[in-house]
Amino acid sequence: MNMDQALQTFYAESRELLEDMEASLLRVREETEPAETINAIFRAAHTIKGSAGLFGLDDVVAFTHVVESVLDEVREGRLAVDEPMVALLLACGDHIGALVDAVESDADQVDPALLQRGEPLLARLRAHLVPASGAVVAAAASEPSFERIGGATDDADLWHISLRFGRDVLRNGMDPLSFIRYLDTLGEVVGIVTLADALPPAAEMDPESCYLGFEIAFKSQADKAAIEAVFDFVLDDCTLRIVPPHSRIGDYIDLVRALPEESARLGEMLVRCGTVTAHELQAALEVQAQASPAPLIGAVLVEQGRVSPPVVEAALEKQKKVKDAKSQENQSIRVDADKLDQLINLVGELIIASAGANLVARRTLNSELQECHSVLSGLVEQVRDSALQLRMVKIGATFSRFQRVVHDVSRELGKDIALVVDGEDTELDKTVVEKIGDPLTHLVRNAIDHGIDAPELRAARGKPARGTVSLNAFHDSGSIVIEVSDDGGGLDREKILAKGIERGLVEAGRALTDAEIYALIFEPGFSTAEKVTNLSGRGVGMDVVKRNIVALRGSVAIASVPGEGTTVTVRLPLTLAIINGFQIGVGKAVFVVPLDMVDECIEFTAEPGHDYTDLRGEVLPFIRLRELFDIDGPVGVRPNIVVVKHAGQKFGLVVDTLLGEAQTVIKPLSKMFGQVRGISGSSILGCGDVALILDVPALMQSAGAPTPALPTV
Repeated sequence: MNMDQALQTFYAESRELLEDMEASLLRVREETEPAETINAIFRAAHTIKGSAGLFGLDDVVAFTHVVESVLDEVREGRLAVDEPMVALLLACGDHIGALVDAVESDADQVDPALLQRGEPLLARLRAHLVPASGAVVAAAASEPSFERIGGATDDADLWHISLRFGRDVLRNGMDPLSFIRYLDTLGEVVGIVTLADALPPAAEMDPESCYLGFEIAFKSQADKAAIEAVFDFVLDDCTLRIVPPHSRIGDYIDLVRALPEESARLGEMLVRCGTVTAHELQAALEVQAQASPAPLIGAVLVEQGRVSPPVVEAALEKQKKVKDAKSQENQSIRVDADKLDQLINLVGELIIASAGANLVARRTLNSELQECHSVLSGLVEQVRDSALQLRMVKIGATFSRFQRVVHDVSRELGKDIALVVDGEDTELDKTVVEKIGDPLTHLVRNAIDHGIDAPELRAARGKPARGTVSLNAFHDSGSIVIEVSDDGGGLDREKILAKGIERGLVEAGRALTDAEIYALIFEPGFSTAEKVTNLSGRGVGMDVVKRNIVALRGSVAIASVPGEGTTVTVRLPLTLAIINGFQIGVGKAVFVVPLDMVDECIEFTAEPGHDYTDLRGEVLPFIRLRELFDIDGPVGVRPNIVVVKHAGQKFGLVVDTLLGEAQTVIKPLSKMFGQVRGISGSSILGCGDVALILDVPALMQSAGAPTPALPTV
């Protein structure tokens, strides 16, 4: 394994662990049985510290070690997980993330100012550890100890670690000695014996292979899981056996039997490293000569009365779940995002080339060639779907970050607010996920600041003291819909309208719908806040939110009920790369409509001069694309209406010809054409011509109200 690659893996996994740690901290106080969550938080910090130690990242190790010590006190029940503790640990997680970012930029030198910012956190952490240290000693003194070999009860009883590294550990980029050095962070290596029995003759030795084994006497207050976790990165490349202090004679017998070296010599090693005395070794050898095969450990524990059968069954069940989970984890691999993007681009070019081959096959009238292309086209479509699926990610990871936003902002504002998340398993393109994070963050902060009322006002209105901000995601008509809701006081329609008139955005006396009035919020510089705060009041943000969402070919709308709350609905395409499209022709121009938005196609019928028709008893407004885009050329003999739907509403597009379905590779428009209304992108046809992709949400607004003439296409 290349060391640079290993470091990149460490950076990525550390950030994932910090995200998991943050999510666990935000929910731990809500759980009735938080033990497992606390253990997960501890394991995250422990893994980051251990991994950083392997790469010699001392600054990360030093800070995380203190965090881990406090978490260990929490895990043992000696410290309470209250709000101040959660806030402290969240701040520590942020600092660890900053340290990881710093060493990624420059592993040799971390900015002293960054280290200095961690000192107040370390002081607060150590304040929790001062009284805890005495508690540890007291707890250790009060715990009953089991009899050790030979009847000794010396306080220096030791763990014994028997370690045999695999042949490939060096090739995999791991330094065996670094693991042994790291043990000192958990306790003290009292004695160590290096075994070279596996070394072959010099002529047969491979310098890249590891042949060493170690017998280690280790003094520590850590538990077996913590000691074993030191070797997490090489568990698959080594043989590890750990015998705890105060172990029974049978445990040492089993150890001696299991190891590949001679029993007598191994016994000498145990004495030399200080784990057992010569007297204890003699007792072990005498019992070994008469010992029968040891029973299963679960049965032994039950027989000794140390655990009950249900406990053993529960432990086995949990072990099975962990094993299944690890097996599932092994089925996934990490892939560089740039490689996925390159794959999508190549699939897009493949689709264009396939469309060109289809045109050639139809022109030649060769049935065999057409049949072969039909098979090829089906395979290309499957490759496209599989490639796009690789980039689809669940939006739950984006939603989870808002737990921290709600926690921090509500504390700053003195409000009690809960975040309710639904639809976190909804999938969409990773590119969309990356670009929607900031707009959603602003919407959530606005819901907390503007939407949720102060606790005393909520009480006066008969509402629970705790406010609720909700995030919901679901699929609808080929799009993903994200709703940001709050149960606050709702929007003040008249206040927004008055502000719009004052700023000249609305003519006085003009009748507007609620949706049109609420849409004023997205105008640049618009704000109804009476005072400026750290979060809002400057009229900056909501216009940027809308601009970013529109840039993703999406739309945003607001609905509000006075006294009940507000819901902001964001509608986005599932992918920004390749879609199933429906091609239509107007004159010589070809347009593409996303197939998921096409409801049906009907023959054109309408009264002269009317922009609507009768669709089975319903009024259907329509747009004449020829007039909208001022297209010249011959008029179709039999015009058609393509009925499209968006956000639960329908309207029609009057076209000359229906060209049918086709896979469409989305190509972005240049900045010169970025402001052309009604067009969201372009695509290349099989013949090499350019087809424009229609922006259905923008056209829907045109269908409902007169619009000025658009630039000629």
